[in-house]
Amino acid sequence: MTTAAHRPATLEDVARLAGVSRSTASRVIAGTGFASPDARDRVATAAHRLGYVPNPAARALVSGAGVRLVVAVAGTSAAVLDDPYVHRVVGSAARVCTPAGVGVALHWLPLGEPTGLDQLARDRSVCGVVLVNTTEDLLDAIPRSLRGRVVSIGIGSPTVPSFDVDNTAGADAVLHHLYATGRRRIAMVTGPQWLPCSRRPVEAYRGLMRQAGLPERVLPGDFSAARGRAAAGEALRRWPDVDAIYAISDETALGVIAALSDEGVRVPSDVAVAGFDDIPLAAMTAPALTTASHPVGRIATAAATALLDGRPAAPVTLFPSVLVARASA
Repeated sequence: MTTAAHRPATLEDVARLAGVSRSTASRVIAGTGFASPDARDRVATAAHRLGYVPNPAARALVSGAGVRLVVAVAGTSAAVLDDPYVHRVVGSAARVCTPAGVGVALHWLPLGEPTGLDQLARDRSVCGVVLVNTTEDLLDAIPRSLRGRVVSIGIGSPTVPSFDVDNTAGADAVLHHLYATGRRRIAMVTGPQWLPCSRRPVEAYRGLMRQAGLPERVLPGDFSAARGRAAAGEALRRWPDVDAIYAISDETALGVIAALSDEGVRVPSDVAVAGFDDIPLAAMTAPALTTASHPVGRIATAAATALLDGRPAAPVTLFPSVLVARASA
């Protein structure tokens, strides 16, 4: 018996038919942790009726082999592993994997050396890889033996499903908010040029500026608060009439606000400031930061779940980003 959509049965299908939680079904299938005799019987019956075949991770667990899901992060240095964004991805993946007895490991992929994936491909304990900060070169370097066990948070390819935030829509919402509140001399602080996801907000910015007949004022960024401070100073020197600064990272935007304050520039009456990500600190600053939402937890959960269940995923899964208007703009 298969599911109604004629696709392989998933662990969710088994749990639903057995009337138990996904975590209970996972423990029964993997043979780890506690489950009542009644729950074990119902899960076993449901799995048999659905023709459920455990994914490679669960099979390895039953046989006693070590299993881990790897969050592989590309970056110019190992400092990228300290990024709070990466920590949120790892934490969300762990919440998915822990009930199945699967560990989560963090791995740095030095930028420009995508062959680091070969090491993961040779490691038989790796059941899947979640790529973060994915680049075109990284996608091209994925070993054939890893295909079907890799997903990306960022850009994807025909063989690597992508899970990402719709940062084009989020940037567009923030920029239109700035425009609607009367800002016409808007500068933008970008993200790292090597990161493909940084390009989409820049395209949204340039599109709005062209449509409104306004000048483009683009400053390079790297998602850091330090760069936000430097970019704010540069914006004031180059464009003394600037009335808004949009940064595609909340940390960068907070650096912008700090630098403006140091210069005696009032936010938002003199210069409005907005960011992107809606990190927890954004609501607690003075003034509170206008930004756009970035559901990192939901994105990472979906990516890890797709790997753990071994089910086919859509080529691209975009999560919405919406304006979060606060006092800074």
